[in-house]
Amino acid sequence: MAPPVKSGPRFDHLIQSEKVRVIDENGENIGVMYTEEAIEQAAEVGMNLVEVSPNADPPVCKFLDVGKYRYEAQKKANAARKTQKTQDIKEIKMRPNIDDHDYDVKMRAMNKFIDNGDKVKVTLRFRGREMAHQHLGMDLLKRVQEDMAETAKIEAYPRLEGRQMLMVLSPK
Repeated sequence: MAPPVKSGPRFDHLIQSEKVRVIDENGENIGVMYTEEAIEQAAEVGMNLVEVSPNADPPVCKFLDVGKYRYEAQKKANAARKTQKTQDIKEIKMRPNIDDHDYDVKMRAMNKFIDNGDKVKVTLRFRGREMAHQHLGMDLLKRVQEDMAETAKIEAYPRLEGRQMLMVLSPK
C-alpha cells in the first residue's frame, strides 16, 4: 500500500532538490546553498526550511514555522471561499394567459434575482387545450425577453419540453 499523500508545502527533508535559494526568517536573501546545509541553519534558528516556490530554478525556500505557515494558508483559503459568490438558478413559473398585474409582479421578482447575480429559469406551463396555442406561450417569452433586455441576456432560448416551455436568463 502506498504511503499517504502529504498536502501543503514540502519542508526539511521532504525537499527533493540538491540546492535551494534560501531566504531567512527576516525576509533577507541568503543565497543558493545545499539543502542539507540550509536545513541545519534553519534548525539553529529554531525554524523549518519550507519550500515556498518549488517551480523556480533553484527552488526558493524560507526559514518558517511549518505549522504556522499551514495555518495562515488555510485561513487565507477560507477567507477567499467566504467572499466568493455562487450563482444560483431561480425559477419563475408562468401560464400563457397570465394577467398584466401578475406579469408585472413576476418581472419585479426576475429583476431582483438578476440584480443579485442569479440566473433565472422561466417556466411556462401549458394545461389541457392550451397546448394547441403554443404561439401564445412563445409570444409571452418574447415579451419577457424584451423587458429584460437591458439587465439580462438569454442563456437558453425558449424550447418546448413536454407540456412546458423553458427559457434561461443570466445577468449581463
